[in-house]
Amino acid sequence: MTDHSPGGAVVLVGCGRLGSAILEGWLATGTVTPADLIILTPSEKAAAEAARARGALVNPSVEALGGARAAVLAVKPAKWREALAPVLAGLPSEATIVSVMAGVRAGDIGAVAGRPVARVMPTTGVAQARGVAALWSGDAEARETARGLFGLIAEVVDLGEEAQMDAATAVAGSAPAFIHAFVQGLARAGEAQGLSREAAERLARGALRSAGAGVETGSSLDDLIVRVASPGGTTRSGLDAMQAGGDLERAARAAVEAAVQRARTISG
Repeated sequence: MTDHSPGGAVVLVGCGRLGSAILEGWLATGTVTPADLIILTPSEKAAAEAARARGALVNPSVEALGGARAAVLAVKPAKWREALAPVLAGLPSEATIVSVMAGVRAGDIGAVAGRPVARVMPTTGVAQARGVAALWSGDAEARETARGLFGLIAEVVDLGEEAQMDAATAVAGSAPAFIHAFVQGLARAGEAQGLSREAAERLARGALRSAGAGVETGSSLDDLIVRVASPGGTTRSGLDAMQAGGDLERAARAAVEAAVQRARTISG
């Protein structure tokens, strides 16, 4: 994916779980070179130290931000204002703010930053360059800057409206945990049927990898289900049991709705 933004450093503000995953993906793919990385983190992080060893700047003076083309906000939503304030003192006026925070509206960030804003919601799979990321911006150049930063580490899905970002956060950003929880439930169910804990977990994790491999083919979800669930077979029996009382759809809907509601109140 071509980066349409101007040359210059990229500032990563926050290096928690998601920030570290983004950083690892950038370095693995060469999306951002270590020499062009500035990392701001209030506490020592392994990913930041690894980047420092390769030439990135970690917590430099504000003057070092003068050549930056973008700042990626990867802090807790309730802390974004205090995290952004010192950055703005050194950030060029034309630099793009890219937020990967749930729930914080672009207009609120733009009002404080006075700079173009793009919102991205990536999954932590960006660390292995296998993520997915929802993208929205009302500014065309900011959108392309964000696309350049995430296009090599995630499948970027453009959204038509910012209001869709909360749903995208639930369906993609939060969903890996939902899926892992379901796989954990399968492993426990396997134990209940007599498998050892180790065997049940290895089989369930392997099934998750197999499911992921199917997704990589590009086939529709309906087709992927049909490939495994032969009429009258064991898989079809299991699916029928989950769908009979609406439990599967009800659990998915409840998880997404709860995540959306939380995203709407989380920014503080």
